[in-house]
Amino acid sequence: MRSELARLFEAARVPRYTSYPTVPHFSSAVGPAEHAAWLAAVPADRPVSLYLHVPYCRQLCWYCGCTTSIAADDARPAAYAALLAAELELVASHLPGRLPLGHLHWGGGTPTSIGAEAFRRLMARIADRFAVLPDAEKAVEIDPRFLREEMIAALAETGIGRASLGVQSFEPEVQRAINRVQPLDRTLAVIEALRRAGITAINVDLLYGLPRQTVEGCRATVRALLPVLPDRFAIFGYAHLPALKKHQRMIDARELPDAVARVAQFEAMAEELGAAGYVPIGLDHFARPEDPMARAAADGTLRRNFQGYTADPADTLIGVGASAISSFREGYVQNHHELVPWRTAIRAGRLATSRGLVLSDRDRLERALIEQVMCFGAVDLAAIGARFGVRAERCVAAPARLAELERLGVVAREGTVLRVPEIYRPLLRVVAAVFDRYLESSSARHAVAV
Repeated sequence: MRSELARLFEAARVPRYTSYPTVPHFSSAVGPAEHAAWLAAVPADRPVSLYLHVPYCRQLCWYCGCTTSIAADDARPAAYAALLAAELELVASHLPGRLPLGHLHWGGGTPTSIGAEAFRRLMARIADRFAVLPDAEKAVEIDPRFLREEMIAALAETGIGRASLGVQSFEPEVQRAINRVQPLDRTLAVIEALRRAGITAINVDLLYGLPRQTVEGCRATVRALLPVLPDRFAIFGYAHLPALKKHQRMIDARELPDAVARVAQFEAMAEELGAAGYVPIGLDHFARPEDPMARAAADGTLRRNFQGYTADPADTLIGVGASAISSFREGYVQNHHELVPWRTAIRAGRLATSRGLVLSDRDRLERALIEQVMCFGAVDLAAIGARFGVRAERCVAAPARLAELERLGVVAREGTVLRVPEIYRPLLRVVAAVFDRYLESSSARHAVAV
């Protein structure tokens, strides 16, 4: 990307668009009653996805933007797991039957912090309450620093086939600056142990834009991992939001790279992965050509939801756990962020819904446009408009911003098709934002655009 454009968008803050409308627009007008009704209305013959959130980690990483807290021992995560099982029962009791389950994802925090036996019990509970499909993908997020052998055995025994490992950076200075010291040999040993146990699909999460991070360090991090051939890489830009995440105040903002350096770091990692044969996907993912995500990107079925990019085609995502979000045909619901109100609701036998949003037809139209941009870097306004019975020119919420992007070359127009040239892929969120009619009036703080 040209450095002048990076500087132009340095101050721009736009959503990551893992949903639309985005979470800041949820409200308490949607609560447990709507949640229960939407669960009951899920089509009984169509596969659904299940997400379980575990908001505990062994150590606080200062860059983290997730909903998590620190548990120094097993007691609090184990107690949480028992309530997670109770919430699973409660949610399942509202469903129209034992629904087919096509995709299962454990996120956090660090899901493995609940321990091997609790994990086995919860997986058994899921198998009782859902008809897990033979080809269902079962995935878990892992912190390699704290993964024990007994946990690896539990993951394998319960059918986990994909593991996402947090790495971020192998630069020692960066690791110290973000309070996450993670040796390369430990990470490689965990990957080897997982594959030896039969968990063969490996994802790796990296970050750019971290304090003290360098372009050469970014290249070295990728090169260190290439010999073990992870199936996917996700390369996220660090979002420094200390007003929202107070622990990020431990990071010295003066040590953060500017927009030009951030783009250079991303492009360096992308170049290394491209040379190694990885396929670029959407804004920030890369996959081996045979990976399901790469195939979905190639055949036009790639999706984007609260978990990010996915090959999962399900329209219903059921979230369980504190802060978990569910997606239904009718709209979205989110559980309480804080553990105390979430725990109180579950113990009382109530859904722990705190807020949500009812989707309008206009929301669905704009969501379709944004998803196309985020997944494929292109969108046909006429084709999407025809699906919703509107004219192409009415699909753009911010025509002046779109015109400016066209003038700058960030967007190329071919009839009613808008396309983002590959060099400007880091600006996909900026392009998607032209369809977001909520953005101008939003007071929410979002991540920087580049």
